[in-house]
Amino acid sequence: MEAKEIEPPQTTTTWNRETVPEVMKIVSTKVSQRDLISLLLVSPWLYRTLTSFPPLWMALDFREMNKAGDRLIAATSLPRYQHVKQINLEFAQDIEDKHLEVLQSKCSVSLQKLESLNLNGCQKISDKGIEAITSTCSKLKVFSIYWNIRVTDIGIKHVVENCKHIVDLNLSGCKTISDKALQIIAENHQDLESLNLTRCVKLTDGGLQQILSKCSSLQSLNLYALSSLTDKTYKKISSLPHLKFLDLCGAQNLSDEGLSCIARCKNIVSLNLSWCVRVTDVGFVAIAEGCTSLEFLSLFGIVGVTDRCLEVLSRFCSNTVTTLDVNGCVGIKRRSRDELLQLFPRLRCFKVHS
Repeated sequence: MEAKEIEPPQTTTTWNRETVPEVMKIVSTKVSQRDLISLLLVSPWLYRTLTSFPPLWMALDFREMNKAGDRLIAATSLPRYQHVKQINLEFAQDIEDKHLEVLQSKCSVSLQKLESLNLNGCQKISDKGIEAITSTCSKLKVFSIYWNIRVTDIGIKHVVENCKHIVDLNLSGCKTISDKALQIIAENHQDLESLNLTRCVKLTDGGLQQILSKCSSLQSLNLYALSSLTDKTYKKISSLPHLKFLDLCGAQNLSDEGLSCIARCKNIVSLNLSWCVRVTDVGFVAIAEGCTSLEFLSLFGIVGVTDRCLEVLSRFCSNTVTTLDVNGCVGIKRRSRDELLQLFPRLRCFKVHS
């Protein structure tokens, strides 16, 4: 008697055709880009399933990879990356102006929806490359080019003029940019929310004042290691009602008067005052009384503050502060771990600087 072929139950067929692909899509969102690419090689069925799900292909991450320029061109040439929104090339190797120019000429369609571009540490990129890449991504919102000494005011002008929707701009370590770049930014990006100018040593009070007077939507401002700025700038910070993050590490000209003005920024959550050597209890008490939502605070290396500043801070922020660095504050005598926990019971981190 001839055996009949047994058909799989309907529930099994539904599971294979509908449930498994959906499960794979969910699982794939939790794996790295490299692992996701590996999954494509498992089977033709899995390849079709994953490539048909656009949310999986919104980001390209070539961080610290070799031959990143060639990889980027190859990836953006693939249909699945036609709607990429994020590209990360942080400290990637072998990425140069010529690669960005190829993207401009051959892969511009893939970059039309790009919202975030990270070129941190890509030191072979110059103004020429910046012009090429920004001309193709008008919807860019986040741009970061940390530690690049080849990019000048001209490159920043290209970013500003080509990308009208920038809200987050990181120029940390771009030592060649000047007040001219800040003027262009202030005139064109008044909705800017985050600006990092760490170690941009050519900047002066004049440039910063333009930013502070026009970019009132700033929520994050990093002025780390800009020792030439004065109270002319610091007093203007008070005009930022939405400010939550402020880094003034190394602001050696910041006085108690300037700090008292900053205290008008009621929404500050994170404040770095490390090595602000002119600050005393007078200025800091104003901060404690005005910024009652503080969670992160560093007073590292300030010798002019005493136990009084922490006592006042405890009265206003004892239930919010979770990070507090008072190392090197020789005027604060009661700064052992146990003594600080008595004042700030939610304290979890006691050291910011090593």
